[in-house]
Amino acid sequence: MREIVHVQAGQCGNQIGSKFWEIISDEHGVGPDGVYMGQNPQQLERISVYYNEAGSGHYVPRAVLVDLEPGTMDSVRSGPYGQLFRPDNFVFGQSGAGNNWAKGHYTEGAELVDSVMDVIRKEAEGCDCLQGFQLTHSLGGGTGSGMGTLLLSKIREEFPDRIMSTFSVVPSPKVSEVVLEPYNATLSVHQLVENTDMTFCIDNEALYNICFRTLRLASPSYGDLNHLISLTMSGVTTCFRFPGQLNADLRKLAVNMVPFPRLHFFMPGFAPLTAKNSFDYRAQSVPELMTQMFNPGNMMTACDPRHGRYLTVATIFRGRMSMKEVDEQILAIQNKNSSYFVEWIPNNLKVAVCDTPPRGLKMSATFIGNTTAIQEIFKRISEQFTAMFRRKAFLHWYTGEGMDEMEFTEAASNMADLVSEYQQYQEAAVDDEDVEFDEQEEYEQEEQN
Repeated sequence: MREIVHVQAGQCGNQIGSKFWEIISDEHGVGPDGVYMGQNPQQLERISVYYNEAGSGHYVPRAVLVDLEPGTMDSVRSGPYGQLFRPDNFVFGQSGAGNNWAKGHYTEGAELVDSVMDVIRKEAEGCDCLQGFQLTHSLGGGTGSGMGTLLLSKIREEFPDRIMSTFSVVPSPKVSEVVLEPYNATLSVHQLVENTDMTFCIDNEALYNICFRTLRLASPSYGDLNHLISLTMSGVTTCFRFPGQLNADLRKLAVNMVPFPRLHFFMPGFAPLTAKNSFDYRAQSVPELMTQMFNPGNMMTACDPRHGRYLTVATIFRGRMSMKEVDEQILAIQNKNSSYFVEWIPNNLKVAVCDTPPRGLKMSATFIGNTTAIQEIFKRISEQFTAMFRRKAFLHWYTGEGMDEMEFTEAASNMADLVSEYQQYQEAAVDDEDVEFDEQEEYEQEEQN
């Protein structure tokens, strides 16, 4: 039993989290009331990773739902899967964070955090062998970013040896939901760099682009975007939930994906993504999945992987397929696009294969890339941050909650360091040691002369 405790914070986190539970409940044959209705024994084989058994074929998600206002919770509860969650696991305040990171992290959030930790502790104690935590939240608002990062640091304090992964919706270049995004996101990234082992960056613009260009939806709703996110989350977590030929767990994923502790921000992708009307015209085959998966148009983060290099990549295939074919395709991709992979990490593509395809597809693939191109996101947030911070715009809302300007400066410089670290490894070549070596030889020759 390798259990995962799932936490969802804030409006965005609760919406994508609930969608995720809908999709995986469907995959495991668990109905909206928590009763198992499936036929396939594989569905129950590792169901305990995400569900607690409440006896007599009744399964309850190991999920903690957190928000500083009751609104989102009410809509989750009145939704189709509202009866699935344990009523005690809804923890909410009344006042809201008002898109203010300081409220979520220091004032309103800090009041609620102990009762949330009680629920998390209770869930963790019920586990045989807890492998880690996953948090869904956004970085632009107040609760998901402020209180989300507060929870991360509290969980880290209490469970230092468990893997911490987050699915974070990062602010995108053109679609801005909140004026204060640059502040909230910068303060959050400052925390994420220190307190998580893996962060999957998802952003709305990339999702919009997929909806418009690939899926040909005229006016995508948040429902459509959340569906894409949940497909990706379901894909990333497949290996933990189903038996497969190569089983990954959270720790294996982290160990293989994170070459340097601070560089743990991943770009997820999914294939096949095709418009409904052209679905029958595309082959569902391994090469087709491969091509789609590495296509920048399938990435859930609005930064172009061609502008950077991959440090590591994990691919997760679902469905019945030949391992040999997958390995050949992987090799072909690496040889064909060798310039996009850093050459000082040989074989930096990890593959997992699972036999159970998602509903309605014969096979699918999920992509997780650790690419230096992700610095584009942080650069962009940093520019917007500087523009506002230089004039101290909106700052009184934060200092009024007891924050200090120093914190902003620190967060900004930490993010700048992160960007330059990515840049440094993007430019790092194999022959760095040789350069130093040549200088050493020259120096020795001069000595002899």
